[in-house]
Amino acid sequence: MTKKTSTNKSEKNTDFVFGKVNYQYIIAGVITLLLGFVLMSGTENILDFRKITLAPIVILIGIIVVIAGILKKAE
Repeated sequence: MTKKTSTNKSEKNTDFVFGKVNYQYIIAGVITLLLGFVLMSGTENILDFRKITLAPIVILIGIIVVIAGILKKAE
């Protein structure tokens, strides 16, 4: 009788759902979303251009970047 050593333990299956570029898009989109929410925060002068116009545009850009990262075909 001989002992059989399994080499399957040394082989790691590192198949991810998305590719590296997809994760970069998603991380950039989440950072953009967080920036938009930071721009929207605060209690003074709630009718300011930054809170009414700029922050929602930045948040929409962040959402679009995240969706693009999800839908982009992995390479």
